[in-house]
Amino acid sequence: MYEKIVLPNGVRILHEYIPYVRSVSLGIWVGTGSRYENAAMSGASHFIEHMLFKGTETRSAAELACIMDGIGGQCNAFTTKECTCFHGRVLDTHLDQLSDILCDMFFNSRFDEDDVKNERGVILEEIDMYADTPEDLAVERLSSAVFKGYSLGRSILGKKATLDKMTGTSLRQYMSAHYNPESVVIAVSGSYKPDDITRLKDRFEVMTKGNSHKPVKAAYTPSFTVRRKSLEQNHLNIAFPGIRVTDQSRFALQLLSEILGGGMSSRLFQTVREKRGLCYSIYTYGSSYIDTGLFSVYTALGKATEREAIGVIVDEIKRFKEDGVAADELLRTREQLKANVLMGLESTGTRMNRLGRNELYFGYVPEPDEIIASYDSVTAEDIHKLSAYCLDFDKVSFSAVGKVDSAEDYRELLS
Repeated sequence: MYEKIVLPNGVRILHEYIPYVRSVSLGIWVGTGSRYENAAMSGASHFIEHMLFKGTETRSAAELACIMDGIGGQCNAFTTKECTCFHGRVLDTHLDQLSDILCDMFFNSRFDEDDVKNERGVILEEIDMYADTPEDLAVERLSSAVFKGYSLGRSILGKKATLDKMTGTSLRQYMSAHYNPESVVIAVSGSYKPDDITRLKDRFEVMTKGNSHKPVKAAYTPSFTVRRKSLEQNHLNIAFPGIRVTDQSRFALQLLSEILGGGMSSRLFQTVREKRGLCYSIYTYGSSYIDTGLFSVYTALGKATEREAIGVIVDEIKRFKEDGVAADELLRTREQLKANVLMGLESTGTRMNRLGRNELYFGYVPEPDEIIASYDSVTAEDIHKLSAYCLDFDKVSFSAVGKVDSAEDYRELLS
């Protein structure tokens, strides 16, 4: 069981003591990400994430790194379209040091102009790295196309034109405006002492309230996009409208995704790869946000087998919509997802993520038994009905990278 503390300024601290482990994971979650940025500040959230590791008023970047290595800890961060998280994992005897480092970074980062210049170069290299990764590029272009005109469609990393204009002052101002106490969640899971929680309360109660920010609601628009690149394989995404992250049918969608393309026993893997030998990699995935979502099928294959594979994928999706799921499929997949939930509880990092993410999106953290019951309550009819909404070829989208045909050729093929 976890405990939740809400400070007078709105900061939430969730902590979960686990007596049988020696490690502890700490995360500082902020409910802001790239979709909260206006066009001119595209990439600011991710830039700020980088800058918090570049030194504070009393510690250089090298000193921060040496301290973490010296206590055998792991410290990292990530930025998504809707949140940012700074986190670490250490032995319980070193939680005080981890807490001190993360708080120093969070409150006292210096945003030195020379560091901004250097880190801008690092981020531009990161952008190039993703551009050279066709799987990521296909997914990024898909999101940009179906959410075109909305901040949700812009890259988390930003682009050179916007990054070049950012300074230490502008980044500090953006952080001050968007890192409000009401959007901050502190998540702790593992072995710790009451004094550790008290120190966190003392550090975060100094935050002052600011203006809350809400992103502009986004809407899915069916889109086709292709990018020609000299590659051995073509990387394809066939996408449909998804659901909001808080939608009650999210458990049914996870089961649908697993049955259709989630693992080695899934329909698409067995049909497209095992029976027909048309690809090496194929899977389904969902991307859910506070107001909308995507559901996608990804595969990578050679040009010679592309048209046949797309035909097989389309046929399999249509068969899934018409026939629904078999009892043995539902039972097998349900047990798979339930096992993932329960085995994840053996990791303090996974449990910390569970605390932070659920609190940001739902305002509470469901107990494992509640999640298991939610999976158990999904029926074959629930999945059948959801497939009629999510797998609608009148709303299909497509993204491809490689030695690809025109967008119109794929549109005709999928119609």
